[in-house]
Amino acid sequence: MTCGKIASDGATGRWTISLALPVIIAASFGFLGAASAQQEAPAAKPPAAQKPAAPKPAATPAPAPAAGAAQPTLLGQFGDWGAYTATPGGKKVCFVLAKPASSSTSPPNRPRDPTYMFVSSRPAEKVKDEVSIIFGYGFKPNTDASVEVAGASYAMYTQADGAWVKNAAEEPRLVETMRKGQDLKVKGTSAKGTASTDIYSLKGLPQALDRVGQECR
Repeated sequence: MTCGKIASDGATGRWTISLALPVIIAASFGFLGAASAQQEAPAAKPPAAQKPAAPKPAATPAPAPAAGAAQPTLLGQFGDWGAYTATPGGKKVCFVLAKPASSSTSPPNRPRDPTYMFVSSRPAEKVKDEVSIIFGYGFKPNTDASVEVAGASYAMYTQADGAWVKNAAEEPRLVETMRKGQDLKVKGTSAKGTASTDIYSLKGLPQALDRVGQECR
């Protein structure tokens, strides 16, 4: 899977994102929509594994955006986090995004596609601060990943190469803890048995969340 282009600003070391990056569209408007459906009906059988770029629609699929309509607009770069907005299918979405500060695998040096962490809000669906991660590899069905921050661990439901918080009721506490933290650790294991550990810096996250909060009230 090709996730698009991520560029580093050499002067600041901050990660910026191409506005045409396909993974942003897929992750924010397809994969995250599937996440919401799962949280609303946790007892339902998960859909079959698939590529995030062509996600299986939820029970009531959103209309497909016109070409270019869902391209994200950068609202600002805050530390390690970029703040973005887009309007796929005429519905406004805001999200913040970062890449890991460091990554490792066991066995070491196993290849992975790029990985990203998102916190997204979709006012039309009354969704606020939904945490999700693109892992850069596929998971076995019905396996969990985890996020660890400030001594607490949160289980994440997985599908294809993405994950989101398994217990939606824990999400506000997780986001509030992230706002106050320095970094967090994300762990997962691929369908081929490769374990990964990604460390994300939380520098700039509060400011990025505040910015998208202004945009998507």
